[in-house]
Amino acid sequence: MTHLFSPFSCKGLTLKNRIVMAPMCQYSVEAKDGKPNDWHFTHYTSRAVGGAGLIIIEMTDVEPDGRITDYDLGIWSDDHVPAYARIVEACHKHGAKMGIQIAHAGRKAEDAELPVSSSAIAYDSTFKVPKALAKDEINALVEKFRQAAKRAVQAGFDTIELHGAHGYLIHQFHSPLINKRDDEYGENLAKFGVEVIQAVKSELPAEMPLLMRVSATEFSAGGYDVAHMLDICKQYEAAGVDIFHISAGGEAPLEVAGMGPHGKPGTHSGYQVPYAQAFKQQFDLPIISVGRLDSPELANAVIGNNDADLVAIGRGLLRDPYWPLHAARTLNHKIDIPKQYSRA
Repeated sequence: MTHLFSPFSCKGLTLKNRIVMAPMCQYSVEAKDGKPNDWHFTHYTSRAVGGAGLIIIEMTDVEPDGRITDYDLGIWSDDHVPAYARIVEACHKHGAKMGIQIAHAGRKAEDAELPVSSSAIAYDSTFKVPKALAKDEINALVEKFRQAAKRAVQAGFDTIELHGAHGYLIHQFHSPLINKRDDEYGENLAKFGVEVIQAVKSELPAEMPLLMRVSATEFSAGGYDVAHMLDICKQYEAAGVDIFHISAGGEAPLEVAGMGPHGKPGTHSGYQVPYAQAFKQQFDLPIISVGRLDSPELANAVIGNNDADLVAIGRGLLRDPYWPLHAARTLNHKIDIPKQYSRA
């Protein structure tokens, strides 16, 4: 029976367990140069020591104005590569595989002088109205995603995740709520995402899987539902996505009333698992589930019930860097622990 600590393989990626550290922004690049620093090194290597199978580095942006804030990570320059390579090498020593989430914040770039998006629609009244990208600017951004992927491969990452969720730029193109274009990028809402996927895949070794995180549904009046995202992701799969990471929402501030087809999102444990189930039923690809799964029993059940192939733990791993080790003990699974900690 497959369980939380069963090995997992996809193409050339093999994980010792089904536990993924979800990408979570640290807002800790004090130099504002996009480079990971000692905080990031300690943050990620401690989770490798703690037993995570796959660690996904937080949202890392393809250009300076693509960051949520100036304190975010970037990978727009070759100068960034050595700092990432140092983290990857250290985490590999402790048995973790490493991914990096490549992204652009689009209209949610808070510190950009002029943010950009699919259309000139602000996130809310406190955000700047973004510039609708012209076709040549779209092409330039696709190229920046390709260059970012090339640098990630040079840094030694085992996989790359594209951020197509939570209202960031790729999401802004495939959302009818945000994309009001009258050109080909408005006629086919998946076109921008497909172009990014194809560009990134051109830089990946054949054995390296490409992950993509998507919001299965939007929590806004007029927002899309799961059926819409399933259709979009069929195009993303054809373009080269190997694993889908299923989240939800993030496209707009939550409204008190007039919510989308699934209503206001709950805060109960596992509230996003049904979205992963929907994708699992439609795609013959590995699926990652996320969202309040930090109960070891629940995380194990998601895997054992075949609701998803991997579980992403976020806040649980912020609270406890050794969550996988403690989960194994709770579930009575024998795993290797660092010899330095064995007496405990």
